[in-house]
Amino acid sequence: MRIGLLTESGYPYVSGDAGLWCDRLVRGLDQHEFDVYAFSRSEAQEDAGWVPLPPQVGRVRTAPLWTAEDDGVVHGRRARRRFTEHYGELAAVLCTAEAPAAPGAAQDAAPEADRFATALHGLAELARDEGGLVAALRSETAVRLLERACRAPRARRAAREARVPDLLTVAAHLEQALRPLSLDWYEEDGLGAVDLCHATAGGAAALPGLLAHHFFGIPLLVTEYGVRLRAHYLTRPDSSPAVRSLLAAFHGRLAAETYRQAAFITPGNAHARRWQERCGADRAKLRTVHPGMDATPFDEVGESPESADPRTLVWVGRVEPAKDLVSLLHAFAQIHKEEPGTRLRVMGGPSGAEGADYLGHCKALAAQLFPDEAEGPHAVGDNPVSFEEIGGPDLPTVADAYASGAVTVLSSVVEGFPAGLVEAMFCGRATVSTDVGAVVEVIGGTGLVVPPRNPRALAEACVSLLRDPARRERLGAAARARALELFTVEQNVAAFHGLYLEIVARTPVHRLLLDDSGDPLPFAAPAEAHVPGHWTDLTPRAIPTWARNAPVRTTAPAPVTEAVR
Repeated sequence: MRIGLLTESGYPYVSGDAGLWCDRLVRGLDQHEFDVYAFSRSEAQEDAGWVPLPPQVGRVRTAPLWTAEDDGVVHGRRARRRFTEHYGELAAVLCTAEAPAAPGAAQDAAPEADRFATALHGLAELARDEGGLVAALRSETAVRLLERACRAPRARRAAREARVPDLLTVAAHLEQALRPLSLDWYEEDGLGAVDLCHATAGGAAALPGLLAHHFFGIPLLVTEYGVRLRAHYLTRPDSSPAVRSLLAAFHGRLAAETYRQAAFITPGNAHARRWQERCGADRAKLRTVHPGMDATPFDEVGESPESADPRTLVWVGRVEPAKDLVSLLHAFAQIHKEEPGTRLRVMGGPSGAEGADYLGHCKALAAQLFPDEAEGPHAVGDNPVSFEEIGGPDLPTVADAYASGAVTVLSSVVEGFPAGLVEAMFCGRATVSTDVGAVVEVIGGTGLVVPPRNPRALAEACVSLLRDPARRERLGAAARARALELFTVEQNVAAFHGLYLEIVARTPVHRLLLDDSGDPLPFAAPAEAHVPGHWTDLTPRAIPTWARNAPVRTTAPAPVTEAVR
């Protein structure tokens, strides 16, 4: 089977957490061939290069989303008229109708969804015929079409209030979001040659899959471990209401169209699944596939829980405001009063400049809450809170960090899939976590969960575990068993392998492939073709032009190519 893997800011680039699970997926499914179509998000990411690629990766094509050179395409009168028609229709949909916000709203908004899809596909066909749309999307015509849609009688109030700076901002964002339309990926020897497109995120990563489905009927699988539409709602807080309204309408419509055309949608947890349902995803298409993590580095620690210091609490992660270390420090002040010998080890580096400022604030707060207490004027006090970096002589690995304490604490106020919590479970550690994101789903009764921003509840839960070693041992053992059952690389790869087979078995082949001996390759015909029924009758049916070609013999996988810009 030939898979078109669609990524954004991840695989095959070195940077990006999203690239790690893609690499494990590709290496775990070495019986299939992968063509990688990747978007980069920065020049620094491209300069960092790619991870080593396994032999089953036949081709890599990349394109930047952070910049786009003028394609130099000069549109004639007919092309300009087509652009005015389709872009004007797209703008009208964004200005006149709200994106579906609930499963029931998706059916009521079907005509608007069809208008959006027609406009999007019209622009894609124009870009394919003319060789690109970069100049057109940046033109004054695009801004004027957007302005006309905002001033139309049926436009929403927020759209009618858009001013020139707002229109310029929205037009620039749409130009960036629609850059994938101008790529040369949508040819018979490109995405038209794969058996399945697997988009590893929504938004820009899924757009080539939508176009491959439109042009060639290639089935689309969409995986979202973090719902892109939710992330968009949490960004641009300082933008005007008109900008937020128009961009929310565009991303909402794009997400709804992606969910509508996908064969299956695989959220990483129930929290993401609820978001997808609210954004119009059909519940029958949803299959929860938890992220796969490598448990091997944590096996030694997980098999020896007695090595942990029973008086130490551990926090591991990237230091940033969303982790709410301030609440943790206030909770630990109460813990230290009730259990004076307890220590708190905060292990991890800051996330960017904001994280560095937050780390400095937390250190100052710890010094204020726990002043050094010395026995005499010449003695050095001992602060019960320490801030440490992983990778040094004392803590060479993440597993060593979890091994240093008997209880692992997560104090976040915002969390998607808590990977650090799963690592603690692999290590067989009892955990205390805040009820955010997918925490409850991951824990599943093997740890204690408290409300976020509640230092007293956090302190009471930690004290209860510190005073009960037997309970800590039971919870740690149960957590490790649950993590090994649900969150390993093996279960993740097996789940996607099954979905690949199910999707391709339902999809008619668009060309017959023969091996060296002249026999049809597997997946050249859907599995139901061998089962008696209406799909095997002899009634002549119209054959599309792309299916009239003679059978072709397979060739060796194409070598990995350089990035295509």
